[in-house]
Amino acid sequence: QVQLEESGGDSVQAGGALRLSCVASGYPGRYNCMGWFRQAPGKEREGVAHIGTDHGLTAYDAPAKGRFRISQDGGVVYLQMNDLEPEDTAVYYCAPHRCGVWPDSGYWGRGTQVTVSS
Repeated sequence: QVQLEESGGDSVQAGGALRLSCVASGYPGRYNCMGWFRQAPGKEREGVAHIGTDHGLTAYDAPAKGRFRISQDGGVVYLQMNDLEPEDTAVYYCAPHRCGVWPDSGYWGRGTQVTVSS
């Protein structure tokens, strides 16, 4: 059984920081990356950061802008978000995927809400 559970979302002021957590297990091994994605109201879901579950290599999408850092420890993947901006307001999701490919497994967590006020 696939388990994907995000947590750590909160309401913060601009300039603040949050650390999101994703407990992930049970997904097929061919999905060798774990990614963080986000979806703001009225916008499409977009990638944020990714980590290879075997080798630990990381990759960041434009929204990360050098402010976010993805890491993993056992079956938990973290997203450290610093210097948050109102534009970071979104529901954040984690999902396993093949590295370099948009998630096509259909496995998504329920998401965790991040709200950044100015």
